[in-house]
Amino acid sequence: MAEHTNGAERTLGQLVADASSDLSGIVKGELDLAKIELKSEAQKAGKGGAMLAVAGVLALYMLGFLLTAGAWGLYAAGLSPWLAFLIVALVLLVIVLVLALVGKKQFDKMQGGPKSAIDNAQKTVQAVKPAKG
Repeated sequence: MAEHTNGAERTLGQLVADASSDLSGIVKGELDLAKIELKSEAQKAGKGGAMLAVAGVLALYMLGFLLTAGAWGLYAAGLSPWLAFLIVALVLLVIVLVLALVGKKQFDKMQGGPKSAIDNAQKTVQAVKPAKG
């Protein structure tokens, strides 16, 4: 049995309770880190989605101009009216392509999960495991 010196030594129950409390704190910290990482990923996805949505709306306008340009081209005897509509549609096409590429880059920046939290959790498990001798 262990000797008690004026209650300075802690009991096994106290040590287990402290270890349980410490482990609980570590797990809570890892969960908080995971929440922060997932929130960051959601923000990146939101930005990319918004840019792709704008690109889709502009693509609809582009389609309208292309159709109008085609109609004017078939109807008009001269070149000027439909050529002007076609130029506007091509400018919209360039804008759509730029927005789509920027939106795709936002999606590419996503890591796909809480990598730091997973790494820290694995390190914690390795630190807590008893060393094999």
